[in-house]
Amino acid sequence: MNHGLVIIPTFNEIENVENIIRAVFSLKKQFHVLIVDDNSPDKTHEKVKQLQSEFPEKLFLEVRMKKAGLGTAYVHGFKWALKHNYDYIFEMDADFSHNPIDLERLHEACSSGQADMVIGSRYVKGVNVVNWPLSRVLLSYFASIYVKIITGMKIHDATAGFICYNRKVLETLKLNKIKFVGYAFQIEMKYRAFSRGFKIVEIPIIFTDRTKGVSKMSNAIIKEAVFGVISLRIRKLFNRL
Repeated sequence: MNHGLVIIPTFNEIENVENIIRAVFSLKKQFHVLIVDDNSPDKTHEKVKQLQSEFPEKLFLEVRMKKAGLGTAYVHGFKWALKHNYDYIFEMDADFSHNPIDLERLHEACSSGQADMVIGSRYVKGVNVVNWPLSRVLLSYFASIYVKIITGMKIHDATAGFICYNRKVLETLKLNKIKFVGYAFQIEMKYRAFSRGFKIVEIPIIFTDRTKGVSKMSNAIIKEAVFGVISLRIRKLFNRL
């Protein structure tokens, strides 16, 4: 089996994609990288193709036909990772809001047997967020409290998107049934893993808002999360999760 794959979804990340790829490959611990690009108008995928000649057998690219949401991009990447026999599969943003250095800490916690799923958490030790407006911090923080109340999960950062999975988690979850795309996708993945008894651990990270490119946050994503959590809980109660 291959060891670790970092999945990075992209849509118009031409300003960040080369730097994030180089940052991952500069780590002492060696990871492979899969970029899942939604046919970015700014030609993010073309930049990745150029870099593939520099990083053969380490940098991979999947280009989808159109923008179809973060959740479906990750599911696409998860299936690719399982097919190519990776032991540990990571979610990470392209915009440096997640520090690539922390990949090694997530990997260590997962590969040492401490957990089946390791979350890089903004809220496990206070509030570790840099450059976000207060309104965004409060939205994210209280979203996690809301999720705790509805689902019963004892997770401080339910909407976190910096994660390491042991492959057995993704093999067990019903990936074809995951349809949420934003915050709700991140919550659904955690809730499905929690519901199946996998051990989930949070480790503290410092989350830094992007300095380049444009955020993909929207009111539709927020609405999906609010009502999606209730939907997940109802499905669990009727054993349909």
